[in-house]
Amino acid sequence: MSDKNVSRPAPYTRPTGTPVAEPLKIGVLISGSGTNLQALIDCIAEGSLNASIELVVSSRADAYGIKRAEEADIKTLVMSREDYADPVAADQKIVDALLEHGVEYVVMAGYMRMVRTPMLRAFENRVVNLHPALLPSFVGAHAIQDAFDRGVKVTGVTVHFANEVYDCGPIIAQRALPIEEEWDVDTLESHIHDIEHVLYPEAVQMLADGRVHVLANGKVAIDPAPVA
Repeated sequence: MSDKNVSRPAPYTRPTGTPVAEPLKIGVLISGSGTNLQALIDCIAEGSLNASIELVVSSRADAYGIKRAEEADIKTLVMSREDYADPVAADQKIVDALLEHGVEYVVMAGYMRMVRTPMLRAFENRVVNLHPALLPSFVGAHAIQDAFDRGVKVTGVTVHFANEVYDCGPIIAQRALPIEEEWDVDTLESHIHDIEHVLYPEAVQMLADGRVHVLANGKVAIDPAPVA
């Protein structure tokens, strides 16, 4: 049976009475410098992303992304190592905060913790992750180095929904990057980040437009872009 014949479960919809043009309320999870958080902040400010960052959650107190959030007047929740001693309880604490702030989608932006059952249940098919390779190739935390070491000629970036299996959730968007022969791994990483900063806001905008549908077969279907 072709994908065209697979019924589409209804995408997440906002509460009754919410204007269609209302910005998508997102929570962003970070662990480090927050460059992808900054890309989202910048796209929102310039009007190319119809979203509102309601809360930034950091797994580390020294993450520079916290400063980026504070400078943009975004509320933050900073987790401690002690919080993560019980990772399930930690996720529940984060979920409670996200729900309290009315978050509709959770956007992982360099978050170096695996999300657990409380978050995956509370935000089913609404936890989005960014991976610096073309999944299913080069899963894990060292994807850029692994792709470079393998000598592939093309790599790229993947945006996908998180699920119980690391780097295996339904794929929302991908963008390929041909690798030039003279590049070293640092150059490759720089180009990967450049793509991330464009592709991630685009994917979040697709969510804001209600164009993203997770099919019964685990694939993602994307509706055509609205006519301007």
